[in-house]
Amino acid sequence: MLVLSRQRDEEIMIGDHIRVTIVEIRGDKVRLGIQAPADVSVHRREVYEAIRRGQEPNIPEDRR
Repeated sequence: MLVLSRQRDEEIMIGDHIRVTIVEIRGDKVRLGIQAPADVSVHRREVYEAIRRGQEPNIPEDRR
């Protein structure tokens, strides 16, 4: 696992087409912005695992 230190508004590139931006740091929470091609799925881990199990992820309506 690669561990990086970043500050707000700094970015990490994954390959040539995925960009992760540190949007906000507030206490122990970090907000990330992820830009990826349309054919690349990006999910929070718990949503990804629910999808893999074939269950409907429990996502609040305002976050869909």
